Amino acid sequence: MAELVGTGAALELGIGTGRLALPLRKRGIHVHGIELSPAMVAKLRTKPGSGDIGVTIGNFATARVSGSFKVAYLVRNTIMNLTTQDEQVQCFSNVAAHLQPRGCFVIEVMVPELQRLPPGETVRAFTVTPTHLGFDWYDIAKQGLISHHDWVIDGKLETFSLPFRYVWPSELDLMARLAGMRLRERWCDWTREPFTNNSRQHISVWEKCA
Repeated sequence: MAELVGTGAALELGIGTGRLALPLRKRGIHVHGIELSPAMVAKLRTKPGSGDIGVTIGNFATARVSGSFKVAYLVRNTIMNLTTQDEQVQCFSNVAAHLQPRGCFVIEVMVPELQRLPPGETVRAFTVTPTHLGFDWYDIAKQGLISHHDWVIDGKLETFSLPFRYVWPSELDLMARLAGMRLRERWCDWTREPFTNNSRQHISVWEKCA
């Protein structure tokens, strides 16, 4: 990410508690974040160096920030937190409005694992341990996904479920084109290994057209 930003500025969508923003700031990169949760931002502000990072509270699909950026990034499947196609398209448009010409938008996201579902099945287990059960429930007709977790903590069962909208690489490419960006690179991991038919995630870099 630092290589892409160079001497420019970075915009993090869903900055959270600063897991990525703080290391980038230590490298001398100016970072501004957009975050929906004030509680997450409050945790960020307890960390050394966070005072140099600006944060805008809002939905990263629509929230606007002053200035322009060399790179915007959205990692850890967070594009799927936008649970409609319209919101995801809106996110690309919003990013394009913040990027400088030739600026880049970076997304890290899973590849939908429909190939691993037997015919007629809609549930896939991704974690099965004595203390944590994790299942993805797919709604293929609506391109939806609910990630369900059960934890045993101190002898008690805790559960929560998160709704997502899974999205295909080619669909993201079309969203980028609609926003005036083109695909520049796509890898299967952060070491830039090639993206293949067997890749379970991708890191994609789109560049804003001049």
